[in-house]
Amino acid sequence: MTALVTGASGFVGSAVVRALLDRGEPVRAFVRPSSDRRNFENIKVDIEVGDLRDRASLDRAMQGCDTVFHVAADYRLWVPQPNEMFSANVGGTRNVMEAAGNAGVRRIVYTSSVATLGLPQSDDAPANEQTPVKADDIISPYKQSKYAAEALVKKMVAEQGLPAVIVHPSTPIGPRDVKPTPTGKIVVEAAKGRMPAFVDTGLNVVHVDDVAAGHLLAMERGAIGGQYILGAENLTLAEILGAVAEIVHRPAPKWRVPHDVVMPIAFLAELWALLTGREPFVTRDGVRLARKHMFFSSDHAIQALGYKPRPAKVAIADAVSWFNQHGYI
Repeated sequence: MTALVTGASGFVGSAVVRALLDRGEPVRAFVRPSSDRRNFENIKVDIEVGDLRDRASLDRAMQGCDTVFHVAADYRLWVPQPNEMFSANVGGTRNVMEAAGNAGVRRIVYTSSVATLGLPQSDDAPANEQTPVKADDIISPYKQSKYAAEALVKKMVAEQGLPAVIVHPSTPIGPRDVKPTPTGKIVVEAAKGRMPAFVDTGLNVVHVDDVAAGHLLAMERGAIGGQYILGAENLTLAEILGAVAEIVHRPAPKWRVPHDVVMPIAFLAELWALLTGREPFVTRDGVRLARKHMFFSSDHAIQALGYKPRPAKVAIADAVSWFNQHGYI
């Protein structure tokens, strides 16, 4: 039977498509009419054009599908119109889940995010799937919309018996980041030598192909209603930039900038973005998030699913190589 992948042309979605194809699974890629399809080059995949907000197109796409990977999401750090993000991430998720339920699919893997989870109380202790969420953990439209969408999926599992498993990718890095994503932009700018300074923050870095492999493991072995963090290694931003600098043979950034210094710069960057329509290079929500180390543990996925992520430096090296080969650097 066919696996339907929403957001199939995106960074994580295309990695899931390739992982399925590598196993010989038939795949139907659900994409918007305006989607960038460069990630479909050199692969054969059945493409279904539609929109998460168009229930009829989802009903058509579900026909004959056995499993669904709902990867699609509006992921931006700066959103002039937050209602657009909520429409895609919450309303779109409702449509996907209802269509999948009506089609009688065997299993759904819903791609949430570590953004919906609680953050550690201290920088030394990584959070996990059970870390309590506080109000100040959910401070951006992206986090708020993904949190609401995840709550919707959990409710449908509990009340309607929806056969869904939830995965929480951390910070994917690697090849085929065509946009690139906000994290990919950091890698590109660092490789160009355009990031001479950094703030004190931290991320859990994981290879995008390991995230894709985790999706397939969740489909095969995950418990219905279960949650699994798909991450790898916790690194400070200074360590990430240092790893990029080592690969491209540049000096690593040395200056740490206090968050309070960056906040007014972010305010001006957002103001300029409103005037020009160009995405700001730094946002106030981004600075607020950066005040904490966003460190997470994937132990549950490792033990329950057999998930085996590679070291973060492999992901960074593969990302730099791909960006370099495709003219980003």
